[in-house]
Amino acid sequence: FNTYGPRMHPNDGRVVSNFIVQALRGEDITVYGNGAQTRSFCFVDDLIEGLVRLMNTGDEVTGSKSKIVNKPLPGDDPLQCKPDLSLARATLKGWEPATALDAGLQRTIAYLDKQISIDKSA
Repeated sequence: FNTYGPRMHPNDGRVVSNFIVQALRGEDITVYGNGAQTRSFCFVDDLIEGLVRLMNTGDEVTGSKSKIVNKPLPGDDPLQCKPDLSLARATLKGWEPATALDAGLQRTIAYLDKQISIDKSA
């Protein structure tokens, strides 16, 4: 997911905050590449609710003892991002993203608009 919502830093470089901040400032909207890429968005409240439910399951979901290994980031960014939520829905007892994109964007826009105003007055 590309998580978005209030308390994002206006200059964090994510697509949602970039578009909102550029629009609020009356700047041109920057689209990288040909614009055919897709992304999947999740409002921060929904992500947190899912993570809390995951932490409250008591068991490690996979039962794995695997260690995390860091490797260099591959040069190719995926062009299509659409997560499969079936495991989360089954494991997290009916968890479902509940915030509609429009509602989440309105809350994010209000927050970033306030932050831009604060930055201008500083």
